[in-house]
Amino acid sequence: MKALLCSEYGPPHKLAVHDIPSPQAGPGQVVIDVKASALNFPDALMVQGLYQVKPPLPFSPGAELAGLIKEIGEGVQGLKVNDRVIAFPGFGGFAEECAVAAERIMPLPEGMDFTTGAALVLTFGTSLHALQDCGRLQPGETLLVLGAAGGVGVAAIEIGKAMGARIIAAASSADKLDLCKRLGADETINYAAEDLRKRTLELTSGKGADVVYDPVGGDYTESALRATAWHGRLLIIGFAAGEIPKIPLNLALLKERQLMGVYWGESVRHDPRGHVRNMQQLMAWFTERKINPFISEQLPLAQAPEAIARLLARKVMGKIVILPEA
Repeated sequence: MKALLCSEYGPPHKLAVHDIPSPQAGPGQVVIDVKASALNFPDALMVQGLYQVKPPLPFSPGAELAGLIKEIGEGVQGLKVNDRVIAFPGFGGFAEECAVAAERIMPLPEGMDFTTGAALVLTFGTSLHALQDCGRLQPGETLLVLGAAGGVGVAAIEIGKAMGARIIAAASSADKLDLCKRLGADETINYAAEDLRKRTLELTSGKGADVVYDPVGGDYTESALRATAWHGRLLIIGFAAGEIPKIPLNLALLKERQLMGVYWGESVRHDPRGHVRNMQQLMAWFTERKINPFISEQLPLAQAPEAIARLLARKVMGKIVILPEA
């Protein structure tokens, strides 16, 4: 089978497509014939050796996928060959086949295609866990989304709307903000041209945002925190800007603000029942057409390194999906 391999940590151009043996299903595993696999920011960090998870070399990136079950390992119950499924292997998805632990698999709902299924789990799972479980976002509250045109940002906008919040989308260009408006954002801020703190306060009549969703980091985090309301919650999703900010803690004290880390992958392990409930909620919202992953591009394996480079340069809107068999 063909697979995109990371043979040494480094920039994306070092990745290459190779022919390697097909995986075998071990106990508790299934092998999936991969029809689509979505690109996410952790993939870009993982191939550089900068992510908290470091698979043994060589490995294929690709944390989430959709496809057909090809082989079932010993002890697996409730699944059969040719089942249409979504999976979250963590890595290995940028390949024609992938071995996945059975507990990391869920059925692909009726009416959902493989491309959509591949793009749903990580970004929407992260955003729902962040906004509902960590941020306790309430109907009528104001949600400020940074990096709002990226994969998790788009998901936060759609989930925030489904939860009844007012959405302020912040991004770095007019075309990104146009996308945010099409997806339901009530207000927008171009933080490359406007003062994020000042404009947020203007849009909230001086109160500030109730919840901030921050996958960006860098200088924007402190500005956003300064623009939160009394009892405001800042959700720390990641650091796409490349810099981990150092926040003066008196900013938390002054308005009883909270800074909360969000680590969705680990939360799945600690609260598997909560994860199942969240996935059921996402599927219900998809059926009700309240959410739908925005997929900007579908590319073959050979173009994945260039796509990862563009993701690192923050030049991607929504999700890119890799089609291993294309």
